[in-house]
Amino acid sequence: MALKIRLSRGGAKRRPFYSIVVADSRSPRDGRFIEKIGTYNPMLARDNPQRVTIDTERAKHWLSVGAQPTDRVALFFGRAELAPMPERRDTPTKSTPKAKAQERMKAEAAAAGGDD
Repeated sequence: MALKIRLSRGGAKRRPFYSIVVADSRSPRDGRFIEKIGTYNPMLARDNPQRVTIDTERAKHWLSVGAQPTDRVALFFGRAELAPMPERRDTPTKSTPKAKAQERMKAEAAAAGGDD
């Protein structure tokens, strides 16, 4: 059974509230989970200590058992120093220009550089 540590959405419409849960990777996002190990309230200010709460003992246990955190939860764990901080790219690879656009940009740069 592949375990994931991920967010499960709760709260009202336009008032999100997430639980940090350990679940089987095949179960739905808001469906069955094994254990709730924390909460995330994005409506609070970034410096508010209640924005992200994590039961560190249980999180360490599940990480040692082999549960894989999702990207957002890995970021929370990195800030709480439970796991190494994940590498975050400024620009995702999906949004980089395609091959023809990159060639066009190189040609324009070469033309602009040759005019000087």
